[in-house]
Amino acid sequence: MAAAPFSSSAPSPTSSSRLPNVSSSSSPSLLSLSRDFHKTRLQAQFKSSPRRNFCVSASSLPSIVTLLDYGAGNVRSVRNAIRHLGFQIKDVQTPADILNAGRLIFPGVGAFAPAMDVLNKTGMAEALCAYIEKDRPFLGICLGLQLLFESSTENGPVTGLGLIPGVVGKFDASNGFRVPHIGWDALQIAEDSEILDEVGNRHVYFVHSYRAMPSEENKEWISSTCDYGDTFIASVRKGNVHAVQFHPEKSGDVGLSVLRRFLLPKSIPAKNPTEGRASKLAKRVIACLDVRANDNGDLVVTKGDQYDVRENTEENEVRNLGKPVDLAGQYYLDGADEVLRYTSENVFVPLTVGGGIRDFTDSNGRYYSSLEVASEYFRSGADKISIGSDAVYAAEEYLRTKVKTGKSSIEQISRVYGNQAVVVSIDPRRVYLSSPNDLEFKAIKLSNPGPNGEEYAWYQCTVSGGREGRPIGANELAKAVEELGAGEILLNCIDCDGQGKGFDIDLIKLISDAVSIPVIASSGAGAAEHFSEVFKKTSASAALAAGIFHRKEVPIGSVKEHLWKDGIEVRI
Repeated sequence: MAAAPFSSSAPSPTSSSRLPNVSSSSSPSLLSLSRDFHKTRLQAQFKSSPRRNFCVSASSLPSIVTLLDYGAGNVRSVRNAIRHLGFQIKDVQTPADILNAGRLIFPGVGAFAPAMDVLNKTGMAEALCAYIEKDRPFLGICLGLQLLFESSTENGPVTGLGLIPGVVGKFDASNGFRVPHIGWDALQIAEDSEILDEVGNRHVYFVHSYRAMPSEENKEWISSTCDYGDTFIASVRKGNVHAVQFHPEKSGDVGLSVLRRFLLPKSIPAKNPTEGRASKLAKRVIACLDVRANDNGDLVVTKGDQYDVRENTEENEVRNLGKPVDLAGQYYLDGADEVLRYTSENVFVPLTVGGGIRDFTDSNGRYYSSLEVASEYFRSGADKISIGSDAVYAAEEYLRTKVKTGKSSIEQISRVYGNQAVVVSIDPRRVYLSSPNDLEFKAIKLSNPGPNGEEYAWYQCTVSGGREGRPIGANELAKAVEELGAGEILLNCIDCDGQGKGFDIDLIKLISDAVSIPVIASSGAGAAEHFSEVFKKTSASAALAAGIFHRKEVPIGSVKEHLWKDGIEVRI
């Protein structure tokens, strides 16, 4: 498998809508920068290479880590974390590179079946088994843990590497727990876990729909568990072999300590972990950066007022709240639980990117599928992608035909990368009603009457940045995209955007009660109290804000402190 190091300089976005965004107009330039590399990489993965033997392997040197990147998902975050800790990376190109590794990291990202397919076709599966069975230093991450088991039910059954007894199965959503399991959760750590010695009672970041369960047959492997509906395996260890279900590269300083202890096991003295307060899945506080080009062509972070991002001045310039990299870096230091993709080199929390995730044909007549576009975003550092207008069209077609074609952007991307990688951004506006009767869309009774005393409203979905209304309600859209394979919903509200009067509780309760996937509340935050209100009155898993963080009106730390004092668990 050819895996030349990916450039540390990600292509820059050129415009945006709701999430940090690369518009469809910028997609060809993004793809042209990396498509040839990606194409060469995939061709080489399936081309047999002669086995090479080395008397002295460079990867056995202490400062070099061998990385098994099989070509899917965001492994740039792992690369950045390894380099941040002072190590160089040797990419696996042949099975011999695995066998000659001094320390091997396998950051599996995506779905079980495609990953095993690549490993089997390239001869990597056999080499991995041989390496691990010899008790060589190994760290698997997320899917890199799951593949060690006998099989998975994800698009299967699919046979795994068979090194650990057990079947990887999907979380049970019938008990009220939202699936995928996304966010910062607590571990129950066994003694002698080694690489987890500094974690203690602190949160680590999970994003997955499938998990392995403890049993008598695999209990000797288990080094930690996590409780989410059921108790599942969070990490394994036997000798020098380690694997974790969570993402250390996305778990801030505590995650970096896990990587450091794997890379430098002899040089770090044992010490008591920093005191933490983690006991369960935390509510997430997300910093959103709306990135677009201003009239001079410079990338700036802006903020809309009901989606209007221009100042009410004679110049009518794009509102400029700072530089994307600077703000995202500061939010990481301030404790934001998620930020954007453009700064993945120095930000060790999850990154989501949205905009331009759809099929399109460029000016040269070249066709790109939404899967290809998303793949380039993942390779450039995104952990999740957000689909907006294209999801609306897909949902409309699905509700009309009742047929899953497998061709929508949601279906294509979730099939390869897993539904936990797909966020659907919904941009609805209220349509007030005097009566809810004779309406094909779900209407609700409002907590506060409309401008003319209306007691009811339905929420009409929009496309094109809120400029065009569509004949579909937010409730109907949310249910449809969940069925198509979305793993999370970013729920905006045009009426509340930029108003600072609080989230639309009626809307958020409607949608979070309608689906079993996590919902991110967005639009309207103006005070720390608004975050506690939305978490107490709805089932939202996360809450997002933009302007109040950019302008430092309400620091992220103040929001989290308020939530903790109000009895709501957050990552501190």
